[in-house]
Amino acid sequence: MAVAAALILGAPYIGQLRTSIRASAGSQFPALMAGVVIAALLIAIVYAIVRIGETAARRAARYGGLAAAVLIAVGYAMATATGNPDVDAVERFHFVEYGLITALFYRAWRPAGDASVIVMPVLAGLLVGTLEEWFQWFIPARVGEVRDVFLNLVAITTGLLFSLGLDPPVSLARLSAASRRRAAILGVIVLVIFGGFFQSVHLGYEIGDAEAGVFRSRYSAAEIAAVGEERAARWKAHPPMTWSRFSQEDQYMTEGLAHVQRRNQMWEAGNVLAARHENLILERYYAAVLDSPSYVSPTGHRWTPEQRADAESRGHGFMIYVSDALTYPVFVWPKWEFWLAIAAVAALILRPLWRPA
Repeated sequence: MAVAAALILGAPYIGQLRTSIRASAGSQFPALMAGVVIAALLIAIVYAIVRIGETAARRAARYGGLAAAVLIAVGYAMATATGNPDVDAVERFHFVEYGLITALFYRAWRPAGDASVIVMPVLAGLLVGTLEEWFQWFIPARVGEVRDVFLNLVAITTGLLFSLGLDPPVSLARLSAASRRRAAILGVIVLVIFGGFFQSVHLGYEIGDAEAGVFRSRYSAAEIAAVGEERAARWKAHPPMTWSRFSQEDQYMTEGLAHVQRRNQMWEAGNVLAARHENLILERYYAAVLDSPSYVSPTGHRWTPEQRADAESRGHGFMIYVSDALTYPVFVWPKWEFWLAIAAVAALILRPLWRPA
């Protein structure tokens, strides 16, 4: 639990440490990170092989678990490769972290003597992964989304298979009454935490504008107008000229900058009509981001009158524009329906506990 808490709460510090190491190592940073990951994996594999070889019992199954863990890890590395050495090195280090967390939880539950030795480490790993991704959502320069939670699950599975091969449980009997109770309670906790995370990151609204187009946001049209007015007033006196990894991310500004980036990409690609639509979204809903100097641009992001006139003259025509500026999915499900579904699943999980013995 201490290691898990350090992993979650250390997110800002890990980002700062990574930046410092990258600055010191320069172009050698990917090789350095890859070396650390490979060395850790080789040490773990050699130790496991020696440990298995010292016993005669269940060698084939244990070697099988170890081989499955290695194959999943290699498959994960290949499937998630982005081609960016820095990103890939960090992603693989993150994979090893969750394998280690799962191995520690496995050791904690190994004496249980039933199938909870499998169920509980997986649930605990998912809880840690969800909390970390949720925490990262509020930190500048860190990204947290549901895709990463499921990627963490792959690392959790790998860590569990490795642990089963290294030190198999004495028994995998059916869950005892006490273990069922613990698993059900932890399962509901994980479900509710995941629901809160999913709502924060992935539930939002679709805003349709007859001229600008359609885009999605975590804010409703009324909320985005109110937040925009508040930011414009605040930034007029105190523009966001600096940022810190230890501050809370401004999601309104992040959304606005995503539309700025998409507008600029469309303009550079020669898609003037799409760039014009993105600019209209910015002017009508993220004007504070356009007009305020920031650490991203000391002059703001508003087009000059000449560029806007050029876009108007060349970006004529009609299209139903649907913006894809946000890099993570936003679903427009009603929140009450979402939480009703969460409650229904929680009731199913807890139902066996209500039955009389």
